[in-house]
This record gives sequence, C-alpha cells and structure tokens, in this order.
Amino acid sequence: MNYHKLIIDDGTELNAGTIYCIGQNYARHASEMGSSVPEVPTVFIKPPAAYIPDGANIILPTFSTNVHHEVELVVLIGKDCHIIDIDKASEYIAGYAVGIDVTLRDLQSAAKNDGKPWAVAKGFYTSAPVSEFVSATKFNGKIPDFSLELSVNNQLRQQDSSAEMERSISQLIKYLAEVFTLRRGDMIFTGTPSGVGKIEHNDKITAELKGYKKLSVGVTRC
Repeated sequence: MNYHKLIIDDGTELNAGTIYCIGQNYARHASEMGSSVPEVPTVFIKPPAAYIPDGANIILPTFSTNVHHEVELVVLIGKDCHIIDIDKASEYIAGYAVGIDVTLRDLQSAAKNDGKPWAVAKGFYTSAPVSEFVSATKFNGKIPDFSLELSVNNQLRQQDSSAEMERSISQLIKYLAEVFTLRRGDMIFTGTPSGVGKIEHNDKITAELKGYKKLSVGVTRC
C-alpha cells in the first residue's frame, strides 16, 4: 500500500502534497459546533504524512480520548497556481475524492479555549484518509456538485451535498492560491457537513462520493 502516491482513475499518479483544510464551510456543522460561518475562510493544514489511502487504518493516538470523523469532498490540484481568476479555477483541478478529516476533538477544544493552533488536533499521523480520485476531465471543465455520505459500522452518520458549502470550490482555490501558492499534488479538504461523531477502536468507516468513489478504513489503537 503506497502512502505517498495519489491515484486518479485515469491512471495518473501524483505525490501527496500539503493538505489545506477549510473549517466551518457548512452552516449546519458550524451551528452544531456552537459557531457560525466566518467572514473569511478558516484554514488549517495537515502535513503529507497525515494522508492514508483506501484500505488503511486510522491509528488512534494515546494522547486523545475523543476522536471524531468529518467527511469531506477533497479537491486535488493538478498544476501550480498562485494568483488566478476565479473563472479559471477549474483548470487547476486534477480530480475529486472523498476524504475524512479525523479530528482529536478534546485537543481541538482545549486549543480553541487557549487560543492555540489546531496542528496536533488536526494534523496527526493517519488523520487524512482519502479515496482514489475521479478525474476532473470527466466533467468537461465544469465543477459539479457531489453528494457525500459517511457510515460507521454500517450506520449512516453524515449525508449532504457540496452544493450546501458556504464557499465554492472556485472561491477556495482562488483564496488558497493567493495566500499560500498551490502546488501539484496539494489537496483541499473543503469542509464537513453536520453529523460529526466519535470513532472507536475496531470501528469500520465507509465514506462515499456518491456515484463516483468509495473509501473504507479501519480504526485501531497505537
């Protein structure tokens, strides 16, 4: 199992780059977390080592007792971009996948209360499972809406459409490219809908980009 390569279903392979994640991009999720949609995007970063492919295991760290799943649409960047026109954003997309932003909720809550970064709570090893990517070429230059689902032990927990995102994929690419510069192989986790919840040792998680890609991962302790 290759923990460094990202696979697109047209046969293309890219090296996993930086993972840019967007917080509070679905209003109902922001509400369930006791917050609201911010005026500017909330961005945090996971390192490439957080990525794991379909069939791998999320490893629960010993320093957290409350680990949550957050299903997300993942956008793969196919070529470098810095300052771009928003109507050109689709030209930089190589593919789409379903991913899980695995979150140490207890550490995140403590960091929020203390005004500290979320790096440990969000970027720990195995915190970014991602499915195979569907090639963007299948959508003829358009950015489609996708339906997302996540189940734990065959029980549906999250279900929504990317059409409900507060900021579109094009808006996110334009913003992130200007702030950071996006590179080929970088991924954007575009935010999670409501229904996040706790996962435990031996759980089996399945997530789906409906009609396109599925992701199945296990959960184990260190």
